[in-house]
Amino acid sequence: MRRRPFLLLPLRSFSLSVVGDVLLMRSEICVDLKVLFFSSIGSLLSLLSLLWFVVAGFVSSGLLLARLHSWQLLSSAESFCIASWFYSRIVVSIEICFSLCVPLLFILSYAQPLGLMGVCNLDFAVSDDISPCGPFLSNLMEQGLLVSLVRSVDGHCLPRKRPRVIAPLVLGVGGRVADVKQRPRSIDTLPDECLFEILRRLSGDKERSNSACVSKRWLTILSSIRSSELAAQMKPSVKSLKKTLPDLNNHVPATEHETENNGFLTRRLVAEEATDIRLASIALGTCSRGGLGKLFIQGGDSTRVSDVGLSAIAHACPSLRVLSMRMVPLVTDAGIAEIADGCPLLEKLDLCQCPQISDKGLISVAQKCPNLTSLAIEASSSISNKALQVVGRCCSKLKYITIKDCPQVGDQGIASLVSSPSSSLERVKLQALNISDLALAVIGQYGKNVMDLSLISLKNVGEKGFWVMGNTCGLQKLRSITINYCNGLSDIGLQAIAKGSPLLKQLSVHKSCDLSDTGLVSFTEKARALENLHIEDCHQLTLMGVLGALLTCNPELKSLSLVRCLGIKDIDFAPAQLPSCKSLESLTIRNCPGVTSASLQMVGKICPQLQKLDFGGQSGVTDASLVPLIQSSEAGFVDVNLSGCVNVSDSLVTMLVKAHGSTLKTLSLDGCRKITDRSTMAIAQGCLVLEELDLSCCSIGDYGVAILASARQLNLRMLSLANCTKVTQKSLPFLVNMGQSMVGLNLQHCHLISPCAISLLEEMLWSCDIIS
Repeated sequence: MRRRPFLLLPLRSFSLSVVGDVLLMRSEICVDLKVLFFSSIGSLLSLLSLLWFVVAGFVSSGLLLARLHSWQLLSSAESFCIASWFYSRIVVSIEICFSLCVPLLFILSYAQPLGLMGVCNLDFAVSDDISPCGPFLSNLMEQGLLVSLVRSVDGHCLPRKRPRVIAPLVLGVGGRVADVKQRPRSIDTLPDECLFEILRRLSGDKERSNSACVSKRWLTILSSIRSSELAAQMKPSVKSLKKTLPDLNNHVPATEHETENNGFLTRRLVAEEATDIRLASIALGTCSRGGLGKLFIQGGDSTRVSDVGLSAIAHACPSLRVLSMRMVPLVTDAGIAEIADGCPLLEKLDLCQCPQISDKGLISVAQKCPNLTSLAIEASSSISNKALQVVGRCCSKLKYITIKDCPQVGDQGIASLVSSPSSSLERVKLQALNISDLALAVIGQYGKNVMDLSLISLKNVGEKGFWVMGNTCGLQKLRSITINYCNGLSDIGLQAIAKGSPLLKQLSVHKSCDLSDTGLVSFTEKARALENLHIEDCHQLTLMGVLGALLTCNPELKSLSLVRCLGIKDIDFAPAQLPSCKSLESLTIRNCPGVTSASLQMVGKICPQLQKLDFGGQSGVTDASLVPLIQSSEAGFVDVNLSGCVNVSDSLVTMLVKAHGSTLKTLSLDGCRKITDRSTMAIAQGCLVLEELDLSCCSIGDYGVAILASARQLNLRMLSLANCTKVTQKSLPFLVNMGQSMVGLNLQHCHLISPCAISLLEEMLWSCDIIS
């Protein structure tokens, strides 16, 4: 039989097993006892196998066979060697199996297959992170099929990044692992009630403002805390009342002290900026910076401001004095009630197109905001006479009232506002209401403090209402009255108003079909304090009526405006007596096509002190018609508007600049096609204080722009070159030179200037608002 190196196999197996155990014990990894048990059994079998192979090798060698031959035991020795050889093979096979089981169990104890958990819990010695773990098999009974139940040992290894698991292993019914929802240990796990109690105990406004930056949840909770619920503002305890000596070591700079909430700040939200979160941020952010005093919300159809946002303002901004909301459809009476409760200092309230606000919300404001001085209600179909009655009874300081397009407001509501014993109304504006002559009669009787009255689009008011309002002589303090789109105004009503308002200084009448020359002349005779007269769309008035009114009016009349009065036309003969309006400073004749050169020459003779001249849209104006005005003016023109006067040329501009260049500040030549670069040369040489120049639709080119830029004494703030088709990109350097003083530049429809050039100009003139 051939000899084989049987000793190498057990020796190699035993050495590997011993080396593996030594390395395992020297390492920092501590594994389960089951792994160590199988490893020890494998090493013991390797040792036994080694001994058997030594014996078998010694027997199989010639040394032992020779001795046995001498003892006549050869047959027994050969049998012993053969048995030893077979036994060594069996032991080696078993040892190999155990050697394979040890790394397998070691791998399974450390690995985490999909859907299964590991054998043991591993705790890291350096980090606090705990790895996910669990039993290798589904239950303890299945584990017992391999080994007996032994106590698990926690092992330590080098730190590795693993997710934190806090909840312990939970076994469900049948030994299965139950799914447990893991919740992180954080302050966010606290309910809102606990956070409310914690956050309301913050010491100051700055701390609350900083805490609101943590999350939207904290911001929402902080904004829901009322000022009265803050722990710092509650009644102090006995211990807090004890006087303590100041700590001089802890000096606090003056800038870190809490700022008193006096309401100095103003915030404006437009369109998509207006949200509840933004309002909550404003409410908490302004507390430590002087307090919110004025809030303007300009919304739209997509505005998301609701009662939640207004509640945040009400809770954190007790100093709010002005609240204006326009087109805010989601705000209801609850939000307005919160404002009334939290902002008792409210002085001005503007509600425009807030359809869900009704009498209930307005009544709460009237009852809880006694300092209310201004109220504006527009397009509110749910507000009626009931709310206005409470406002008139409770708001004794109300001075300004505006009611527009409220279909449920009638005579009773207006009468309650004006006739209240505590009423101190000074400015009243009524527009598009279903009121009748009765309301005007009450205003005329009880409006003793009214100084400004506007009556617009009152279709149900007739001639009787205006007559009674004037003859009751109650409007003794009236200074200004505006009557627009009231068909009931006639000559009799206008005369009565002048009679009952001895201090009336301003009259504005728009679109009165029954007003004639007789009514205008009678009005100017009785209105001896009249200073401003504006008449628009009154087609029965003629030039003779206007001249007659100027003859009989107050000699201190300063402004006359005639707009779109188609009845005013030139007359063929000169009147026997011309008025002398030496105090008239402003004359406006716009879009009156009947006024031509003859009428304007007459005006130049009777108005020597004109400073403001507006002839916009008068296509019949020529150079010859304006020469008497330019020559007769003694005070010097300051503001001249000749837009739409297509017959005006460079000669008139040159004459105007020479005569009034030292006083002229505003000049508009929009649409004057005959104006060329020659006019710009005269302006550059003669105008010393010109600030605004409009050359839109004129025949101005690059040369004209260069001339304007070369004028050192010219400091234009506004320049318009819209529709100047001759202006090219060559003008850009000259515009840059003028841009040091300009705040507005209009280059619309200048097609020879490219968008890239406009962008470059915007970068260079960053302080100028450029329209292109």
